[in-house]
Amino acid sequence: MNERHEILPDAGDSELVRGLPAWTYINPELTDIEYELLIRPSWQFACHVNQLKQPGDFATLDMMRDSVVVMRGKDGVIRAFTNACRHRGSKLLDGSGSCRARITCPYHGWSYGLDGRLAAIPSEKSFPGIDKAEFGLKPVEIEILLGLVFVRVTGSGPSLAEMWGDFIEVARPYRLEEMEPVDQPWIDTWKCNWKVAVDNNLENYHLPIGHPGYHRMLDSDLNGVINEHGVAYSRSVLRDKPSTHWTERMYQKLAPQVLTDLPEDVRRTWLFFSMVPNIGIDIYPDSMDVFQILPKSAETCVMRYPIFMRPDSRREMKVVRYLNARINAQVGHEDRELSERVQVGMRTYGFEPGPLSSYEHAIKDLHDRVRSACPVTTLPEAPAGGTLRRRNAEMLAG
Repeated sequence: MNERHEILPDAGDSELVRGLPAWTYINPELTDIEYELLIRPSWQFACHVNQLKQPGDFATLDMMRDSVVVMRGKDGVIRAFTNACRHRGSKLLDGSGSCRARITCPYHGWSYGLDGRLAAIPSEKSFPGIDKAEFGLKPVEIEILLGLVFVRVTGSGPSLAEMWGDFIEVARPYRLEEMEPVDQPWIDTWKCNWKVAVDNNLENYHLPIGHPGYHRMLDSDLNGVINEHGVAYSRSVLRDKPSTHWTERMYQKLAPQVLTDLPEDVRRTWLFFSMVPNIGIDIYPDSMDVFQILPKSAETCVMRYPIFMRPDSRREMKVVRYLNARINAQVGHEDRELSERVQVGMRTYGFEPGPLSSYEHAIKDLHDRVRSACPVTTLPEAPAGGTLRRRNAEMLAG
């Protein structure tokens, strides 16, 4: 397995590992550039393949500036397109659902086949010389991994399969391809920079203090592993010692007993994956969720949180999932509070983030990628207002 660990320097080495300076978490100009250079060119989670079972079934992904629609065509092929009419740019579809035969723009009625081709234009004679073949929906790169559908709006780079490598086999026993969505994704706004929330998601160093419930019920690997493509994961195993909290204690007891269709070690193991620059995938023996962190402004981010489960209507399985939902709802509240407290600290006069622990090696990996795409973040202070984009371009060129 291709694993890479970042090791904290020993006591004789005075060069501690440092993260990004505080100004990079509060600067609107930088947030715009990060979106363009880090988010848009990266793989972003759109939906599960089981949301697209029939021709015309679709799901949308809305990001800071872009909207993408993923749809199964009449030929059974799943495609992705920019979610904008080629006439005046109106957004075509919202949420998820199904189109019978065509995608019809709600503004002027231009309609598109399920394969994205422009099918009809109302009053077509008023567009002399138009060639409908030139005005199909713009395609977006798409890839499916273990039933999870991802899109990449711009740029190029390794495929998902290349990025995950041997880590795919770590997740495979959980049978993610069989899972079905649970309602619509939960979407909320957190009062913190997107990198604050991602930093929090990338390390387990805070688990014993920040998530006492996890610490009571799980024996967690605080370090985890990361590969050269910025995909990382860690394992947490149900403790033999019963938790003092009834919800956690019942989950510890029931999960190994109820999930008999899975290998014994899988029934007891939670996996926490992350994928640069902004995605977490939490895999439990009974369910899965995606923790997608999207920039909204310099000091706010959108949390997109869909949940998926394998079909199983047994009462005892419903109990296990109920317990999991209670446990992880609390963890979500804790993560939000922790992240928003960090954002307040970033605003404090004179504050600069301290050194990173060896447990925080995935944060270092992300920050190195941010520095590579946005070298302006290597500056100790923000450039003068209105000059950041030009300065970053100069540093990239030079």
